[in-house]
Amino acid sequence: MRDDPTTADQPVPDYKSTLNLPETAFPMRAGLPEREPQWLARWERLGVYARLRASAANRTPFVLHDGPPYANGNLHIGHGLNKVLKDMVVRSQQMMGRDSRYIPGWDCHGLPIEWKIEEQYRAKGLNKDDVDVVAFRQECRKFAEAWVEVQREEFKRLGVTGNWADPYLTMDFHAEAVIAAEFQKFLMNGTPLPGLEARHVEPRREDGAGRGRGRIPRHDQPSGLGAFPGCQRRQGHLCSRRSSALGQQAFC
Repeated sequence: MRDDPTTADQPVPDYKSTLNLPETAFPMRAGLPEREPQWLARWERLGVYARLRASAANRTPFVLHDGPPYANGNLHIGHGLNKVLKDMVVRSQQMMGRDSRYIPGWDCHGLPIEWKIEEQYRAKGLNKDDVDVVAFRQECRKFAEAWVEVQREEFKRLGVTGNWADPYLTMDFHAEAVIAAEFQKFLMNGTPLPGLEARHVEPRREDGAGRGRGRIPRHDQPSGLGAFPGCQRRQGHLCSRRSSALGQQAFC
């Protein structure tokens, strides 16, 4: 069977030169893993956050004082959801004409950090009770400091804008001194009420555990049922922490 004489050995026509296509230097592919770090580095080099503060100096302030994450490991999807939603709020408030500030911070105290140090001790065959208390606290402080730096860079990589150069840390000596001084005022005023309270204990860690971590078959506790404006349908929201319910703006 012989080839069609009309197509054999004939060059393929180049129709590209006959088309009136626009020319642009804009890349056809986003390439975000490579380009996003370049954008973030440029914004930091230009001091965009400081320039936003200067341009909004006389506006109505809006401050999002962040509830701090634990400085005890890499970020996970929960951190991402939390910070991206907050970043949307901060940016939208800035665009609506306010001096919108995001104040990041870290919780450098508590069992999650202490437990990590105890795991390191056990790997070395050490017992926490055999280690000097001051030395143990110093180890916890160094551990928290290291993870603050790691998480700071990870949050910045997410594109979250804020005062990353000056965050608040619960382990700052000034913060600890203020907390102690304020509690001393309560003591002097006789505000704290002496009494007994049942506490859950975690046997392995030999320490107290929050009420929310306990599994209770039957437990009666006052709760509130409310609704949020803007919902397309009547959907209730049950909250067991009534003290913070009035400040909530949305739920997921």
